[in-house]
Amino acid sequence: MSDDVREIAVRVKVLREIEEISAETLAEELGFDPNEYNKWESGSLDFPIGALVEIASRFKVDLTELVSGEPSRLKTFCVTRAVSAPEVSRRPMYTYWNLAYNFHRKKGEPFLVEANADTEGKPLSLNTHPGQEFNYVLEGRLLISVGGHETELGPGDCIYYDSGEPHGMKALGGERARFLAMVL
Repeated sequence: MSDDVREIAVRVKVLREIEEISAETLAEELGFDPNEYNKWESGSLDFPIGALVEIASRFKVDLTELVSGEPSRLKTFCVTRAVSAPEVSRRPMYTYWNLAYNFHRKKGEPFLVEANADTEGKPLSLNTHPGQEFNYVLEGRLLISVGGHETELGPGDCIYYDSGEPHGMKALGGERARFLAMVL
């Protein structure tokens, strides 16, 4: 695993230990599978972005600080220029850019997400996390599965769903798909 993954795992573990709760208790509280959570916290498996959002919320820390180790600072507004959004690498088939990385105490986490063109023909990678999610397709075609229901989305289409349901997406047509994702 990369150093970034291990550093995030250490920060999560420290937060949990400060509050003197076990990994199993935290996993149960947040609705995570305890075995999977232990893999995340050990650094042997990467945290899904939705899980990091939930963990940051649970410990009342900013996602930016949890992921980067640097605190967010802006409290009135945050402008993110097209080329300056930090990349958050979470899963190999997606690239995420955090669109409000420096805003303190956000109510949701907005991301620009790119599903790689080479995901077609591969099985969907499903994940779950507490909360809700909104996805708005900007370009390309996207196959999305939520709770076992699959649908195709194109530019201008959107979906809002319970992210506690198993969900995943992939690009269609051999081209990348880009979408806005708001994790709440």
